[in-house]
Amino acid sequence: MALLSEQDQEHLRNEFVGLQQPVKLVVFTQEFECQYCRETRQIAEEVADLSDQISIEVYDLVEDKEIAEQYNIDKIPATIVMVGGDEVPASAGKDYGIRYYGIPSGYEFSSLIHDILMVGADNVEVAAETAEWLEQLSEPVHFQVFVTPTCPYCPQAVLLAHKMAMASEYVTADMVEATEFPHLSMKYNVMGVPRTVINENTHIEGAVPEHMLLAKMKEAIA
Repeated sequence: MALLSEQDQEHLRNEFVGLQQPVKLVVFTQEFECQYCRETRQIAEEVADLSDQISIEVYDLVEDKEIAEQYNIDKIPATIVMVGGDEVPASAGKDYGIRYYGIPSGYEFSSLIHDILMVGADNVEVAAETAEWLEQLSEPVHFQVFVTPTCPYCPQAVLLAHKMAMASEYVTADMVEATEFPHLSMKYNVMGVPRTVINENTHIEGAVPEHMLLAKMKEAIA
């Protein structure tokens, strides 16, 4: 049974017409699929079927351990949105560090679609101050944005973190579905969402504007 309605499929086909470069969805699951692994894979498959510019690769976290390590994937379900496709050599693909851990459903489905459009357009817009700071960045910054599918404010936080990842090779950004990874929610004291954790030692609550996130990034590496 399809997860996307015919109306949604038609809408997305029209949205994907404007993709300027191929987008690859890399999904990690396992033989005995986790609670939301099957649905996560199915979402990626149905989205990929809507455009010749979108392809999908599915790997087993255990059987394809070397590939998982290559992408620094340590939990499932996981989805990567990157440049690449069936006609694109592996060396020509580009991984911006955009990650989804957990099912991109509910409000987070819109985040996945926006990321596909952003990567496919090969264009990311950030404020001049942000761009200048990212240009000078020389050490890793890691975002973990904790969300739930029913949170209407979470996509804004996820997309802002993913924009930062696309704008700098030193930034990686994970969407983490809080209820699927309770050990991480407990570790980072997630009492509400969205909650963005930066480099383990800094956090910010809510869907904040870009300048506030930039200030927290500076604080995280100070």
